[in-house]
Amino acid sequence: MNQIDIESTDLNLLKVFEAIYDEGGAGRAALRLGVTQSAVSAALGRLRTLYGDPLFTRTGRGLTPSLRARELRPIIGEALDKCRQSLQLVRPGAAGFAGRSVTLGLSDDFEIALGRAVIHALADSAPGLRIIFRQTHSRLAADMLMAREVDLVIASGGLIAPALQRVTVGQGGYACLLDPASLRPGQAQLSVQEFTQRQHVLVSSGGFIGVVDEVLHGLGLTRRVQAATTHFSALAFLLQGGDALATLPAHAARRTRPGCGIRLAHAALSRRDARLRHRGGMAGRCAAGRGRGGRQAQRVGRARRV
Repeated sequence: MNQIDIESTDLNLLKVFEAIYDEGGAGRAALRLGVTQSAVSAALGRLRTLYGDPLFTRTGRGLTPSLRARELRPIIGEALDKCRQSLQLVRPGAAGFAGRSVTLGLSDDFEIALGRAVIHALADSAPGLRIIFRQTHSRLAADMLMAREVDLVIASGGLIAPALQRVTVGQGGYACLLDPASLRPGQAQLSVQEFTQRQHVLVSSGGFIGVVDEVLHGLGLTRRVQAATTHFSALAFLLQGGDALATLPAHAARRTRPGCGIRLAHAALSRRDARLRHRGGMAGRCAAGRGRGGRQAQRVGRARRV
């Protein structure tokens, strides 16, 4: 838009655009803005005329943004955030974060383990700032970051892009989850033979081979994968009532088992176990770099299956 456009345009339309994009529908946008749905629909019509694009297409799940809308979202979002930051000058403290949000991309194992702590930390350090947890994994994270669908990513594995700023926030090993009814009385760990003979449930973004299989192959061992899921949170329901086990990052295993009727156990792989922990050590990383327009651009490495 040129100078004449700015002077003749109702900039409140930008708030409507942001609300429709974030909420995915005119009705929810109206609730967020405290106006009627007809007012939002009318504003959307003016936005379409202003930008010469449909911006949003009605689907079975609400309003889906067009390519132009996806290009506009970070620009409009930055402009509105600058306005909100200006209000912080006259309303310092908690009021300065009102209406602002940050989108954190992470897989559900990290969401299970870290989500509550993130909420509490923001409540203490940035009252009023809202957090959006967005499901991702390292195969999708790069595209989501470059498309500015997320502001930050926590992921496991190496982040090798030289332009990125990376911080290791934690490391850990693996543990097994299984139905306690499948263990002998007093049994706390599995032998190598028991580990490999049991059926396994794999958490994977695709395929049936994970890091455990890679390590076992190097030791001349194999395991039998009975089923695969993309969600760690489903494991408690998939394991109950059977003798299958799942090997997953220890931070997720500790958070998943309370109250779920499943038990945490360790495979007694001795020297092999140490090698498994080394190969599969989870390193949560936040990656950040500078993209076009000064925005945060972040990338992560290849997904690791377990």
